Amino acid sequence: MPLRLATLAAVLMLAGSAYAADKIKVGFVSTLSGPGAGLGVDIRDGFNLALKQQGGKLGDLPAEIIIADDQQNPDVAKQIADKFLKKDKVDFMTGIVFSNIMLAAGPAVFENKTFYISANAGPSQYAGEQCNPYFFNVAWQNDNLHEAVGKYVQDKGFKNVVIVTPNYPGGKDAVAGFKRYYKGKVAEEIYTKLGQLDYAAELAQVRSYKPDALFFFLPGGMGINFVKQFVAAGLSRDTQLFAPGFSADEDVIKAVGAPMMGIFNSSHWAHDMDNAENKRFVAEFQKEYGRLPSLYASQGYDAALMMDAAVRDVKGKVEDKAALQKALEAKRFKSVRGDFKFNTNHYPVQNYYLRVVGKDAQGRITNKTMGTIFTNHADAYVGYCKMK
Repeated sequence: MPLRLATLAAVLMLAGSAYAADKIKVGFVSTLSGPGAGLGVDIRDGFNLALKQQGGKLGDLPAEIIIADDQQNPDVAKQIADKFLKKDKVDFMTGIVFSNIMLAAGPAVFENKTFYISANAGPSQYAGEQCNPYFFNVAWQNDNLHEAVGKYVQDKGFKNVVIVTPNYPGGKDAVAGFKRYYKGKVAEEIYTKLGQLDYAAELAQVRSYKPDALFFFLPGGMGINFVKQFVAAGLSRDTQLFAPGFSADEDVIKAVGAPMMGIFNSSHWAHDMDNAENKRFVAEFQKEYGRLPSLYASQGYDAALMMDAAVRDVKGKVEDKAALQKALEAKRFKSVRGDFKFNTNHYPVQNYYLRVVGKDAQGRITNKTMGTIFTNHADAYVGYCKMK
């Protein structure tokens, strides 16, 4: 190669490497349409709020966020992930709501050695035998919130429970989590279609079992319709409803209204948590979007803060994967939920709280934190994770 061409090639290579370090690219794929859209929208809005507060930067570098709708379809999510990784060459990925979609998209992300920061989906597979150094969950492991409800229902002495959940990996993790701590009679486990909105047949089953409690996990529009139909059928007079926070959060409360009153649920976060980071987040979220944030929004917010801290730690050198992994594991950001740490499988060890839906001092129907169910609680699968 002539000297001039060799010099030019070297200059272009340097320019290319310098350009790559000029900004951080994030591939954000989430469910932004259909019955589960509210969850993806809240994650997106929480993430974007954190980014706005940081001046549109992650670790002092300009951030480019590429957003796509997976339409709650695993095949669509895989195609989007492939584009993000190969064409857009993103530095991080985040946003997926549902575990079946995470399990479909994950392998390509990990094979590409791109860090995935989960702001929601926490499948048991990635907590256990399929744990991966490129997967971090900033939310919870799927079973955890259900475990907390199971413990509370057990402690309160309920004797005859019906469980209603969708037939997909997250739903099966919900049942496993609840039953890990509830040891009373389960009259029936009712599995519905993912995205189902009419529960007439299921409610007829529930009535026949005469349960003293019903535990349901039906995220998004599924839960909204279920609670409306459950109360309209008169079942709430004799059966106490319990749910994980996913199915009794602000998005569901806003859509359902008064029928939500009296539902007990569990969460690792609540808008009334008394710490400076959370107070700022809740106030700024309401100012920006005109509504109270949900746990999904809090997780999207924390995901952005986690990326920001890690990029700053490695001084923008995100191509150094080993250093970036250590920076992510160090968790050098203040979460809106208070303190937590990452376990060896990159899932949180944290507290879980009891909430009840009622009216606050302003007359709003919302969640109120009642107490702590678990302290520094880890998931049940970490022992199967062989990641070093």
